[in-house]
Amino acid sequence: MSDLIANYKKFLDNGKTERECAAQIIALAEKNGYRELNSLEKITPGDKVYIQKMNKAVALFQIGADSLEKGINVLGAHIDSPRLDIKQNPLYEKDFLVYLNTHYYGGIKKYQWVTLPLAIHGVICTKDGKTVNVCLGENEDEPVFVISDILPHLAQKQLKETASDFIPGENLDLIVGSENPVKDSKEKETGKKKILNLLKEKYGIEEEDFASAELEAVPAGKARDLGLDKSLVLAYGQDDRSCAFASLQAFFDSKAKNTTICCLCVDKEEIGSVGATGMASHFFENAVAELSARTEKGFSELTVRRCLANCSMLSSDVNAAYDPMNPDLFDKNNASFLGGGIVFNKYTGSRGKSGASDANPEFIARLRKVLDEHEVKYQMAELGKVDQGGGGTIAYLAAKYGMNVLDAGVSVLSMHAPWEITSVFDIKQAYNAYKAFLTLE
Repeated sequence: MSDLIANYKKFLDNGKTERECAAQIIALAEKNGYRELNSLEKITPGDKVYIQKMNKAVALFQIGADSLEKGINVLGAHIDSPRLDIKQNPLYEKDFLVYLNTHYYGGIKKYQWVTLPLAIHGVICTKDGKTVNVCLGENEDEPVFVISDILPHLAQKQLKETASDFIPGENLDLIVGSENPVKDSKEKETGKKKILNLLKEKYGIEEEDFASAELEAVPAGKARDLGLDKSLVLAYGQDDRSCAFASLQAFFDSKAKNTTICCLCVDKEEIGSVGATGMASHFFENAVAELSARTEKGFSELTVRRCLANCSMLSSDVNAAYDPMNPDLFDKNNASFLGGGIVFNKYTGSRGKSGASDANPEFIARLRKVLDEHEVKYQMAELGKVDQGGGGTIAYLAAKYGMNVLDAGVSVLSMHAPWEITSVFDIKQAYNAYKAFLTLE
């Protein structure tokens, strides 16, 4: 436990994008003896395997003694976080400043992203088949990037606008360079040309290579202890990498007995779990089918369907922590608190439970029993007052198979802000809860 939080902060620092998280997960899996599933013709009880999709979603399995038809215990988290994506034709110069044009990803308050030091992470793929990894702005000797804002002396009009309007999405562009104003110069966009030359020198790319790039602007800097007592963690991306890390660590520290166990880390939850790497895809279903094909009995569609229907899953996702500065947004008796332990949401969704997955009480009772046996501290909560809003997770997409699913995760204060706050105690209790859950038979 003493190393858990140190490793957690390291995981956050080295995983500011879904690609970086997936790479870390695979590296840790291989270090722990997991093998790529597609490299195996057969699997037997005790085998440890993984399968990935497009370097952005990973499923890890420990094969139990029972038939797959009896189901799998699944810890499912997402590894994407709100950010600013660099557009495909991003580089431009305007009045001697050079910018990268962005498109925000996920639910953000746009004004929170201005005047912060930002780093750029991602990949650039060239036509000759080369993939260039980019991570710029994290080291002290590297430049950072920023979105400018209006000085208060000239902001009278801006301050009269609503928070959602006074920073338009199209104005969230990163300053990446500048040029000295030269009157009567016949040469145009010299600042942009200078930046392109630097990019070619450092990465060997041309401007057209942005078309096949996947670059993300994220807050620059490392995860930090928060508070004199160091009881809290301040970091980018804790929604939902706090739960992904705790799930992953609990999974590695567990051993499948009769029931096969799984740690599933998917992408795109912040924009609806869409795409080939989101939970709405067939990634998990296909992974189970690949497992079935490698068992002694061989592939059977009925086996896959029975397996999915008989799964038990914790949708490992965060909940909004009670905010003492904004108490009117919460039903205090049904809120989650920092330091209160892992949070269980019987249902999420918005207002009239729109988009929710409503967990069966029988499943919750089974889970309560095993948590109490393992002395895990937990709390039951909702995400704010009924008519204030709400949110969704991947739970409803897993529940469509007929499995038991319950949302279970860490409380987060300042959720979706560039810097989010969690409790050290809650991270530890999430780890304990996930490990206890994997013992269900």
